[in-house]
Amino acid sequence: MNSIRTALICHPDTPARAVDGIAVEIILSFDDGFALNFIVDGRIADIVLPPGEGQLVIADSATDGLWQGTCFEAFLTEEGQPDYTEFNYAPDGRWACYQFDDYRSLLHPDELAPWDMAAERSAIRYALRVEPGIFPDTGSKLALAAVIEELDGTKSYWALAHPPGKPDFHHPDCFALTLAAPGAA
Repeated sequence: MNSIRTALICHPDTPARAVDGIAVEIILSFDDGFALNFIVDGRIADIVLPPGEGQLVIADSATDGLWQGTCFEAFLTEEGQPDYTEFNYAPDGRWACYQFDDYRSLLHPDELAPWDMAAERSAIRYALRVEPGIFPDTGSKLALAAVIEELDGTKSYWALAHPPGKPDFHHPDCFALTLAAPGAA
């Protein structure tokens, strides 16, 4: 099993007020595929999240438009290929999955529901763990991102890397992480 921890970078045109930082832990396993643990540090009470301590129920079907509020995202492609899969996860258990054949060229929505989602919440940290239930190939490229909506309407856009211009999580520059085989050094 491999575990990688990386930080997301806030887009310079969308500064956050309540968020100090976002990290993502990626866990790879031959048996379980991959899991993502998005960890938000800051004034959690100032972020648009469902009420409660983080309990959630996974939605039965996909929901479009999750990126319009607080949402955690992953994009997966094979090295050198133009097609990719987009996964969106909302903190209340809603999700969406899309297949693209090229940059922003949507083939179709997909019904790849997450195997599992779990959340933990405190005054200074929110964590959402998702297991998409897929097994990426060694050498797959991963883009990770988050949209954080604050109670005052401020939205910040976070990613592993940002291309020039406005936030664009689909841009090839965002696919900044190459996945290695589980157990590889």
